[in-house]
Amino acid sequence: MESGNHDIFTGTIENGSEHLYNKDLAPATERRWNVYSLLSMWMSDVHSIGTYTFAAGLFFLGLTGWQVLIAEIIGAFAVCYLTNLTGTAGTKLGVPYPVLSRISFGVFGGNVPAMIRGFIAVFWYGIQTYLSSVAVVAILLLIFPGMKGMMGTTFLGLSLPGWIGFLFLWFLQFLIFRYGMEFIRKFDNLCGPAVYAMMLILIGWIAIKAGGKINIGISPVHVAPGQAIFEFFSAISLVIAYFSTIMLNVSDFTRFSPSTKTTKWGNFWGLPVNFTAFSLASVVITAGTITVFGKAITDPVLLIQKVNNPFFLVVGAIVFIIATMGVNIVANLVSPAYDFANAAPKHIDFRRGAMITSILAVVVMPWKIYSSPIAVNYFLGGLGAFLGPIFAIIVVDFFLIKKQKINVSALYQEGAEHDYWYTKGYHVKAFAAFIIGIIITVPLALVPAFSLVAPFSWPIGVAITSIVYGALVWNEQAAVQSELEPKTVR
Repeated sequence: MESGNHDIFTGTIENGSEHLYNKDLAPATERRWNVYSLLSMWMSDVHSIGTYTFAAGLFFLGLTGWQVLIAEIIGAFAVCYLTNLTGTAGTKLGVPYPVLSRISFGVFGGNVPAMIRGFIAVFWYGIQTYLSSVAVVAILLLIFPGMKGMMGTTFLGLSLPGWIGFLFLWFLQFLIFRYGMEFIRKFDNLCGPAVYAMMLILIGWIAIKAGGKINIGISPVHVAPGQAIFEFFSAISLVIAYFSTIMLNVSDFTRFSPSTKTTKWGNFWGLPVNFTAFSLASVVITAGTITVFGKAITDPVLLIQKVNNPFFLVVGAIVFIIATMGVNIVANLVSPAYDFANAAPKHIDFRRGAMITSILAVVVMPWKIYSSPIAVNYFLGGLGAFLGPIFAIIVVDFFLIKKQKINVSALYQEGAEHDYWYTKGYHVKAFAAFIIGIIITVPLALVPAFSLVAPFSWPIGVAITSIVYGALVWNEQAAVQSELEPKTVR
């Protein structure tokens, strides 16, 4: 690997195969993402309706506000450590996630983990766009009350105002995306601070309504002390699992970082610090709703509507629309754009990959998926169970087996003489370990009989797959070494 600052690859790719290389998949040459850029990326990922609802929803495990907050802090530090593994790999090599996957799975085998991540992102991109469009519809109905009569007119299960809101956001997000990663960086810089401003306003409002009597030592659900301990560790694991998608493809962003030090500081401020601050705000506001309304309100949009002020409703809806667009672009559009480009580099570039994602996000009719808990829990939950084993294989291979010594040029070349060709472009041992991993994680995540351990399916999948993959590869290396050693003649 050619070295520059902090062992960062600074070379160029020569003789790259048209089946493996295009300019968007090539190692990054412009590295303008500083600590604040990465912090903003994490703010865009964290500051969303989904994260707020997730953080507040941990109350219903039977934990008090303090216990929820401590679990989220521990989980955030764990996510930061794990993200630094894939994040610094992306920085050192300058490559996006699907190219990073080629190291372990083979130059063509890397398409499998890439497409798994890509299709998960497609569905969530559609769902997040739909959730944001609900706020757009609320604004439209407030400004144009006559549109309420159109709510009964539906096409493919979505009302006419619903289609207007969905397609408006669909187009706006793609418009932002088509200007490339540098414009996304600038957009992210706007999203995070805007949400913090709204959260401070909500904290002030709920504090006034509660007369200052906000007690984060209470819980809306009461459980036995022993179960509370179990739920506490479940909450930590759920925080890690919540970030399992971005942990895989964070190299899509850290590849533009100028050093591993920058990457680690960006991840630190973006995860333990930023996620803790956002979680604290979510916990305080949710605890306040218990005092004011007698029940926990975990949806910030529903809470904004209770302010009963049209101006505040519009401003609040706009802020959360911007926030959701930020997380959608970061977590659910950048990744599949690279993943689809990786499948056919000659024909699909970054922008075409984004267009494919956008079109598929409409085709899957996300409003129907979101309205079906079975579809969300079983289909998307099942796909999510694949992510732990993939993460394990990539990290074990990069750090423990290959010792971070990567021939970057070989990631773009075909032929048995190149390092990551393995067997016709596929690494059989990686796929064997992956299959063993998902045989365990998918039932744990989906079968009701295993519901007690379901929150731990991600770390269980990582641990088991790491052991299996390491054993398979090290046994092979030991066998090869044994054959190379001179035989003792007696």
